[in-house]
Amino acid sequence: MMVGEGGQHALMQPAELAHALKQEARRLGFTLAGIACPVPPTHLDVYLAWLKAGRQAGMGYLAEPRAVERRSDPHLILPECQSILVLGVPYYNPNYAGAHDLQSAHGPHGRVAAYAWGEDYHLVLPQRLEALVRFLERLTGSPVPNRWYTDTGPILERELAMQAGLGWIGKNTCLINPRHGSYFLLSEILLGIPLPPDPPQVTDQCGSCTRCIQACPTGCIRQDRTLNASRCISYLTIENKAEIPLDLRASVGDWVFGCDLCQMVCPWNKHFAHDEGDPMFAPRPGVAFPDLATELMLTPQEFNSKFKDSPVKRAKRRGYLRNTATVAGNSADQRLTHVLEHSGQDDEPLVREAAGWAMARVKPS
Repeated sequence: MMVGEGGQHALMQPAELAHALKQEARRLGFTLAGIACPVPPTHLDVYLAWLKAGRQAGMGYLAEPRAVERRSDPHLILPECQSILVLGVPYYNPNYAGAHDLQSAHGPHGRVAAYAWGEDYHLVLPQRLEALVRFLERLTGSPVPNRWYTDTGPILERELAMQAGLGWIGKNTCLINPRHGSYFLLSEILLGIPLPPDPPQVTDQCGSCTRCIQACPTGCIRQDRTLNASRCISYLTIENKAEIPLDLRASVGDWVFGCDLCQMVCPWNKHFAHDEGDPMFAPRPGVAFPDLATELMLTPQEFNSKFKDSPVKRAKRRGYLRNTATVAGNSADQRLTHVLEHSGQDDEPLVREAAGWAMARVKPS
């Protein structure tokens, strides 16, 4: 419904509701907004084969029967679901012109994936999703059954985004929008109200390009547009709770948290992605290109303070310092010898092991 003169409400057609909802979404910072039907995913068989092959690595929660079942049908999440609003909010382009200004001039540094330069989207986006639901309820004049997620729910969100017309799933497994590239964070709102769906993205515009596959240092990108998570740098430096396998440590390069390589080489990002993303994801000081010597000396209290409300906290201090020590070893920079010796005495076994490995690579022979 729409508020009219005298506080009265006039009925809005579903198409008008959808248009108003998308406009409000864009006002809230969601550059991409589309509507999908709540139908079983087209590529569910690919996902099931991926799980059967164990390519989810240590992310066992993905293979839990209830989670798999819910991914197969949105109505198992929200029985009243009649439409799904799919949204994309941009984060900063790791190739943007000002990126070099973020680099430390004091010594060897690492890299953090661009989505994690600023605030944690798990904390930022839910407020906007809730605001969108409240907006819709004001338009309709009644409660609307809903469930919303941002990278946390049992749904195949890139598949939904493709069905909502936001882009196609590229060879690097990322959703690519033909006008904006792939530097986006996705969110979804399942709604118990019928809204007209947008035309799905049916064309694959990767063509014969294989730059992302060639650029991946660990060869984790598969031909069926899935990843072998156990070899993915993002998995190894974030979700992985154990030691980084010895045969993959050199391939981690300078990535202390996540990895952007398969997106950075993508022509769609080079030519169409905007430099600056949502202001909430603007780079925090010392996060994008962290000074390795400084990070290796972080106490638990300093780590928690520096990365308060940051995605980096997901790795926890022990994982982050494990990664940082690995990058220090890859740098082979002898200036890091002292701090690596310090890390070799850390309370965390994971940090001590990585520091010992790094020491053997930076010490003069």
